[in-house]
Amino acid sequence: YRIFQSQRIRASHPHTGAEREFVGLHAPDWVNVIARTAAGEVVLIRQYRHGTAAVHVEIPGGMVDPGEDPLIAAQRELAEETGYQAARWLRLGVVSPNPAIMDNRLHMYLADGAALAGHPEFDEGEVVTTFTASLAEAYAMIRRGDIDHALVVAAFAHLAIAGPAGP
Repeated sequence: YRIFQSQRIRASHPHTGAEREFVGLHAPDWVNVIARTAAGEVVLIRQYRHGTAAVHVEIPGGMVDPGEDPLIAAQRELAEETGYQAARWLRLGVVSPNPAIMDNRLHMYLADGAALAGHPEFDEGEVVTTFTASLAEAYAMIRRGDIDHALVVAAFAHLAIAGPAGP
């Protein structure tokens, strides 16, 4: 598959030594971006997702290409999906999307002072609608379940941990 490679893993428990076969998924690392404008609004997207057969409110993000620095991937994904760019980039953190079965990492960034600089350049099959909302409204959308993508929620949690104004 383009995004995942499944594999059988024979492993021993580190404490008991008991052996068992597991199924694992290898995936490239991913990035997502909370883009904050000079007015303090965040750039959000609506995108249809085949896994749930529904439109989800998210933040820009995508895969890190082989050999690509995650920051470069984040900058690329923000521009491709929204047309926004930012001069100030801060790493919010890194998480394991699902360590029970996956080996990749999600790199989360804040693009501060983001401004519209061009037109989106969608990948084939991508249909994305861009809009902005206050940070308070974005958190309200999470509480209401309007934003329910776990990796998007993780990025906003990292931003909240950084403090009200962000890092």
